[in-house]
Amino acid sequence: MPATLKLGDTEVGRIGLGTNRLTKTPEHEAFVKEAVAAGIDFIDTAHLYTGGESEQTIGAALAPFPEGVVVATKGGFHPGQGRPDVLRGEIEESLGRLRTDSIELYYLHRVDPETPLEDSLGVIDEYRRRGKIRHVGVCEVGIDQIERARQVLPIAVVQNHYNLSERRHEEVVDYCAQEGILFVPFFPLRGDRPPALQEIAERHGATPAQVTLAWLLRRSPTMLPIPGTLSLEHLGQNLGAREIELSDDDFEALR
Repeated sequence: MPATLKLGDTEVGRIGLGTNRLTKTPEHEAFVKEAVAAGIDFIDTAHLYTGGESEQTIGAALAPFPEGVVVATKGGFHPGQGRPDVLRGEIEESLGRLRTDSIELYYLHRVDPETPLEDSLGVIDEYRRRGKIRHVGVCEVGIDQIERARQVLPIAVVQNHYNLSERRHEEVVDYCAQEGILFVPFFPLRGDRPPALQEIAERHGATPAQVTLAWLLRRSPTMLPIPGTLSLEHLGQNLGAREIELSDDDFEALR
């Protein structure tokens, strides 16, 4: 099982950090710095997280971003926000909050029911062509939408809701693996725990959360979970999941 994945020419570890609870406090700013020092090199945020404070905190903690650290953000979550004029404004705000001239990975946060997908992605492509965005992703999409998106611009990453109990996107996971697209499951640790999880965790001397992450990593060679935490202890445990090797029986028992 590979320990890293490539986003373009940048190699990143297969456990990232979700930051939807990050706020603009000295403690959280210090936590972001400590997370990178501990080995996190893929940080996920969004224009709407904590009213913009998540992006601001990451920018204050890390800008200029260290080489090899990917900060991904998103825009266009609510209906109407995928309109070109609105999305353009959100991209500009994200660039300012993150204190950067170029966003390494930018997602369309949702397909806007009020705006053609091609129009929303066209704006993102403008920024990509100008070097303001390097790689592009889409969120909560099916295979048909990914293929439509790929007609507009290269899609490097798909971020969908996926975990042990939320499995609507099995076909998308397999499609991304086949196409060499990173699949980033959000809320990877939420949901119901299968009956076998506790016993498997005890056998591996691990926590149920670590085994859950290990299962996701084994599920697809392009999987990159982004569990959110504000605890350095939990962060270390999450990173430790990369060392757990599940047997075929373990994997099938949880599948």
